[in-house]
Amino acid sequence: MTHSGIGYDLHRLVAGRRLVIGGIEVPFDKGSEGHSDGDVLSHALCDALLGAASLGDIGTHFPDTDPKWKGASSLLFLEHIRKMLADRRYRVVHVDAIVICERPKLGPHFPAMRAALAKSLGITTDEINLKAKTNEGVDAVGRGEAIAAHAIATVRQH
Repeated sequence: MTHSGIGYDLHRLVAGRRLVIGGIEVPFDKGSEGHSDGDVLSHALCDALLGAASLGDIGTHFPDTDPKWKGASSLLFLEHIRKMLADRRYRVVHVDAIVICERPKLGPHFPAMRAALAKSLGITTDEINLKAKTNEGVDAVGRGEAIAAHAIATVRQH
């Protein structure tokens, strides 16, 4: 049986933080504000995967009130979720995501992001599709004050 889930995340962009997207650091003058590494793409994927298996959301499993997740790599979240899925006999078969920001340009970083995400999820890079869009100058994302991501994940029970 195949199940799908959707995920969304948004983070403010602030000076003095690293910009981590899809498990890699992207050179930029601002970074994502957050309790962990603020990886908007990984967080959206977490919610999509958890939703596909009816396991709640990222805040339930990795609350921002828990000091053990302070500054944590969001790739660890994905690895933990992969184990949760495996315990329920689910396997990730495909993920598709869109990252929305005005800058920086993300396309050149997609191969490294796909490799990092694939390793954490135990899938191949061919099973991950990434896209980037701008917000055409509209709202906080369009003004460069925030970054957002939407994701869908498909899992299969075996």
